[in-house]
Amino acid sequence: MKTCLHCYVSGRVQGVGFRYATADKAWGLSITGYVRNLPDRQVEVLACGEERAVNALRHWLWQGPPHAQVTAVHCEILPFQDFPDFRID
Repeated sequence: MKTCLHCYVSGRVQGVGFRYATADKAWGLSITGYVRNLPDRQVEVLACGEERAVNALRHWLWQGPPHAQVTAVHCEILPFQDFPDFRID
């Protein structure tokens, strides 16, 4: 079953390669959507794909790349949307 997950990641997540590491993980899981920095220092992620893959990315978001310090991940499930790829905004 395909689904989308819309998440906000908080903590030390900007300036540590979080967007690029998230994109790399998403590409490896065949997930589409996007990742972007927000003005409030959070990172927003929209991940769409097979439920198992999306859940794997959700779990990974709590770790992030080595220099990140994630303090919170807030997600909501959305209806599936078909994106052509996963992009870094």
